[in-house]
Amino acid sequence: MYIVIEGNIGAGKTSLVNLLCREWNAIPLLEEFAENTFLPKFYQDPSKFAFPLELSFLAARFKQMNDLFSNTEHKLVISDYHFQKCLLFASVNLPADELELFRAFFTIMDERTKKPNLIVYLESDTSRLKMNIEKRGRDYENAIDSTYLNKLSEAYSQKMGQLEDRKSLIINVSKLDFVNNTTDLNNIMEEIKSHIAL
Repeated sequence: MYIVIEGNIGAGKTSLVNLLCREWNAIPLLEEFAENTFLPKFYQDPSKFAFPLELSFLAARFKQMNDLFSNTEHKLVISDYHFQKCLLFASVNLPADELELFRAFFTIMDERTKKPNLIVYLESDTSRLKMNIEKRGRDYENAIDSTYLNKLSEAYSQKMGQLEDRKSLIINVSKLDFVNNTTDLNNIMEEIKSHIAL
């Protein structure tokens, strides 16, 4: 069983994955963004570093997923990213010619990745995203503005609209605090369990 928690930057994906894994004794599959040396450079100069950033994330996610799913049988894996995230961010960050090349690499890799049983999308308004980003205090994220977050939200909304209902669940977390409020967390857990047999 493989569940993906998706959402915009600052939506609370990793926090929710860690909580769910603790509650359900699951294996976390967490994005290794801290090891990506292109990420701080991208926020300083997006046009120069977008392509190497997206390629490096593509390669890292592909390797991480394949290492986990090919070596061990797990009862339940919960991830804070979907492999499709690679193409979604690339579509926002890359010009048309680079996106076409990126898509060619992505398509080859996507055919070889495990597909989730359920995608949970954490929908959030931009002001809450900005608040969460500021709260976690990563210096290189200071350059993230509302315009960029809005573009990503639009791309996510379009992507989620293309998914089959049985494979996706949208939860608006703009006014929830599932980290500190047990009721909010329990409600999310019940929603997820209503869409998939755990």
